Amino acid sequence: MKTLKILAVDDHQMTMIGYKYILEDAEFDDFVVEMDMATTFKEGKEKIELSVTSNNLYDLILLDIQLSPVVDGVPSTGQDLGVIARNIAPSSKIVFLSSFSDNYRINSILRTVNPEGYMVKTEINEFVLKEMVETVLTSPPYYTKKALIAIRNKMSTNIHLDDTDIKILYYLSIGTRTKDMVEYVPLSISAIENRKRQIKEIFSVENENDNALIASAKEKGFI
Repeated sequence: MKTLKILAVDDHQMTMIGYKYILEDAEFDDFVVEMDMATTFKEGKEKIELSVTSNNLYDLILLDIQLSPVVDGVPSTGQDLGVIARNIAPSSKIVFLSSFSDNYRINSILRTVNPEGYMVKTEINEFVLKEMVETVLTSPPYYTKKALIAIRNKMSTNIHLDDTDIKILYYLSIGTRTKDMVEYVPLSISAIENRKRQIKEIFSVENENDNALIASAKEKGFI
C-alpha cells in the first residue's frame, strides 16, 4: 500500500501530535499516512529543502501561519514558508491550518501561495482532517466554513485594491495609528493619509471617520 508523506509545521507541538495521531490512525482506501513534524520556520524550511534534494518530496505540507517572530528582518511566518515550498516543491500540496479566520489573512495567503486548502483551527476535528486529506489529493481545494465565507465575501465585490491599500485597511482595523503604520507600510505618513482619503472615496465614506471605513471594508470582505 502507498505511503502518503505529510509534513506538519506548527509551533504548538501538542497540536501536531494530535494531527499525527488522527491521520496515521485513520483508514484510507489506498494509502497509509506517515507524518513528519517541525516546530519552527527554520526546521520546516530545512525539511522541505531536504525532501527536494533527496527526491523524496512530501505529498502534503500542513502549515500554521504564526510560527515565530521575525529574527534580524528574516521572514519566518507560515505564509513565507508556503511561498518557499510552492517555489521549490511545486508538486507538494499545501494546506494552511490556522486560528486566523479574517479576510485579510486568508485572501493574502490565497494570493501569494495559492494553497490547496485552508482550515480554521476551531473547525478542525477528526472527520474534517480525514476529509481534507481525501479532497486535497483528488479534487482540491478544501476550505472549512469560516475560510469559505472569507473567500466569498471578497469575491462578492467589484472593488479592487492593491496590496498597499489592503495593508492600510488591515492595520487600521487592528488599531494601528497612522504615524506607526510607516513601520509596516512602505510609504510616508503623508502618503498613507492620501491613500486613506482615496480608499474612503472608493468605499463612499469620504466624509466619515476611520471607523466607518473599517466597517465598510469588513462588510465587503476586505478585512
